[in-house]
Amino acid sequence: MAKLENRRARHDYEILESLEAGLVLRGTEVKSLRATGADFTGSFARFDGNDLFLEDLHIAPYEKGSFTNHDPRRKRKLLLHRHELFKLRQKVEQKGFTLVPLKIYFNERGLAKVLLGLGRGKKEYQKKADDKRKAVARELENW
Repeated sequence: MAKLENRRARHDYEILESLEAGLVLRGTEVKSLRATGADFTGSFARFDGNDLFLEDLHIAPYEKGSFTNHDPRRKRKLLLHRHELFKLRQKVEQKGFTLVPLKIYFNERGLAKVLLGLGRGKKEYQKKADDKRKAVARELENW
Protein backbone atom coordinates (compact mmCIF):
# COMPACT_ATOMS: atom_id res chain seq x y z
CA MET A 1 0.00 0.00 0.00
CA ALA A 2 1.17 3.50 -0.78
CA LYS A 3 2.15 5.60 2.23
CA LEU A 4 3.00 9.24 1.76
CA GLU A 5 4.54 10.99 4.76
CA ASN A 6 4.88 14.68 5.52
CA ARG A 7 8.26 14.62 7.27
CA ARG A 8 8.48 18.40 7.27
CA ALA A 9 5.41 18.71 9.53
CA ARG A 10 7.17 17.16 12.54
CA HIS A 11 10.06 19.57 11.99
CA ASP A 12 7.89 22.70 11.75
CA TYR A 13 5.20 21.78 14.31
CA GLU A 14 5.05 20.32 17.78
CA ILE A 15 2.43 17.61 17.24
CA LEU A 16 0.26 17.22 20.34
CA GLU A 17 -2.42 14.87 19.04
CA SER A 18 -3.22 12.95 15.87
CA LEU A 19 -6.36 11.46 14.37
CA GLU A 20 -7.39 9.59 11.25
CA ALA A 21 -9.90 11.03 8.79
CA GLY A 22 -11.37 9.82 5.53
CA LEU A 23 -10.49 11.75 2.39
CA VAL A 24 -12.99 12.48 -0.40
CA LEU A 25 -11.18 12.06 -3.74
CA ARG A 26 -12.08 11.88 -7.41
CA GLY A 27 -11.07 8.91 -9.57
CA THR A 28 -8.09 10.54 -11.22
CA GLU A 29 -6.83 11.74 -7.83
CA VAL A 30 -6.83 8.20 -6.48
CA LYS A 31 -4.93 6.90 -9.50
CA SER A 32 -2.43 9.76 -9.31
CA LEU A 33 -1.89 9.23 -5.56
CA ARG A 34 -1.19 5.55 -6.10
CA ALA A 35 1.18 6.28 -9.00
CA THR A 36 3.09 9.46 -8.12
CA GLY A 37 2.07 10.70 -4.70
CA ALA A 38 1.41 14.13 -3.29
CA ASP A 39 3.25 17.28 -2.28
CA PHE A 40 2.45 18.35 1.27
CA THR A 41 4.21 21.74 1.06
CA GLY A 42 2.01 24.33 2.72
CA SER A 43 -0.98 22.02 3.17
CA PHE A 44 -3.29 22.37 6.15
CA ALA A 45 -6.85 21.60 7.26
CA ARG A 46 -9.44 24.30 7.89
CA PHE A 47 -13.08 24.42 8.95
CA ASP A 48 -15.54 25.82 6.42
CA GLY A 49 -18.93 25.98 8.05
CA ASN A 50 -19.43 22.65 9.80
CA ASP A 51 -17.14 20.72 7.48
CA LEU A 52 -13.38 20.19 7.56
CA PHE A 53 -11.37 20.61 4.35
CA LEU A 54 -7.79 19.83 3.41
CA GLU A 55 -6.31 22.74 1.48
CA ASP A 56 -3.19 23.26 -0.64
CA LEU A 57 -2.39 19.55 -0.95
CA HIS A 58 -0.92 19.11 -4.41
CA ILE A 59 -1.89 15.88 -6.17
CA ALA A 60 -0.43 15.89 -9.67
CA PRO A 61 -2.86 15.47 -12.58
CA TYR A 62 -3.15 11.86 -13.74
CA GLU A 63 -0.99 11.53 -16.85
CA LYS A 64 -3.42 9.17 -18.61
CA GLY A 65 -6.45 11.25 -17.65
CA SER A 66 -8.36 13.34 -20.14
CA PHE A 67 -10.83 16.17 -19.68
CA THR A 68 -11.90 14.47 -16.43
CA ASN A 69 -8.60 15.35 -14.72
CA HIS A 70 -8.81 17.21 -11.42
CA ASP A 71 -7.49 20.57 -10.25
CA PRO A 72 -4.19 19.74 -8.47
CA ARG A 73 -4.72 22.06 -5.48
CA ARG A 74 -8.49 21.88 -4.96
CA LYS A 75 -10.05 21.74 -1.49
CA ARG A 76 -10.74 18.16 -0.41
CA LYS A 77 -13.34 17.30 2.18
CA LEU A 78 -12.31 15.30 5.24
CA LEU A 79 -14.69 12.78 6.75
CA LEU A 80 -15.04 12.64 10.54
CA HIS A 81 -17.86 11.92 12.96
CA ARG A 82 -19.79 14.95 14.20
CA HIS A 83 -18.52 14.61 17.78
CA GLU A 84 -14.92 14.39 16.52
CA LEU A 85 -15.42 17.55 14.47
CA PHE A 86 -16.88 19.35 17.49
CA LYS A 87 -13.95 18.43 19.76
CA LEU A 88 -11.43 19.28 17.05
CA ARG A 89 -13.00 22.67 16.36
CA GLN A 90 -12.74 23.58 20.05
CA LYS A 91 -9.04 22.71 20.08
CA VAL A 92 -8.23 24.47 16.81
CA GLU A 93 -9.93 27.68 17.89
CA GLN A 94 -7.43 28.00 20.72
CA LYS A 95 -4.63 30.38 19.85
CA GLY A 96 -1.69 28.93 17.99
CA PHE A 97 -3.08 25.51 17.03
CA THR A 98 -3.33 24.24 13.47
CA LEU A 99 -4.19 20.99 11.69
CA VAL A 100 -1.52 19.59 9.37
CA PRO A 101 -1.58 16.36 7.35
CA LEU A 102 1.08 13.93 8.58
CA LYS A 103 0.46 10.97 6.32
CA ILE A 104 -1.83 9.84 3.48
CA TYR A 105 -2.37 6.15 2.95
CA PHE A 106 -4.83 3.57 1.70
CA ASN A 107 -6.25 1.22 4.33
CA GLU A 108 -6.81 -2.51 3.87
CA ARG A 109 -10.18 -1.83 2.20
CA GLY A 110 -8.54 0.53 -0.32
CA LEU A 111 -10.01 3.71 1.16
CA ALA A 112 -7.90 6.87 1.23
CA LYS A 113 -7.13 8.05 4.77
CA VAL A 114 -5.22 11.03 6.08
CA LEU A 115 -3.54 11.22 9.47
CA LEU A 116 -4.03 14.75 10.80
CA GLY A 117 -1.86 16.25 13.48
CA LEU A 118 -3.00 18.96 15.88
CA GLY A 119 0.09 21.04 16.31
CA ARG A 120 1.59 24.29 17.46
CA GLY A 121 4.23 25.96 15.33
CA LYS A 122 7.80 25.70 16.60
CA LYS A 123 10.04 28.69 17.00
CA GLU A 124 13.39 28.75 15.18
CA TYR A 125 15.38 28.03 18.35
CA GLN A 126 13.19 24.99 19.09
CA LYS A 127 13.89 23.60 15.62
CA LYS A 128 17.64 24.09 16.10
CA ALA A 129 17.55 22.39 19.51
CA ASP A 130 15.69 19.40 18.05
CA ASP A 131 18.19 19.12 15.19
CA LYS A 132 21.07 19.25 17.65
CA ARG A 133 19.46 16.57 19.85
CA LYS A 134 18.98 14.29 16.82
CA ALA A 135 22.58 14.82 15.68
CA VAL A 136 23.90 13.86 19.14
CA ALA A 137 21.68 10.75 19.18
CA ARG A 138 23.00 9.72 15.74
CA GLU A 139 26.58 10.29 16.86
CA LEU A 140 26.09 8.16 19.96
CA GLU A 141 24.50 5.43 17.87
CA ASN A 142 27.55 5.31 15.58
CA TRP A 143 29.91 4.82 18.51
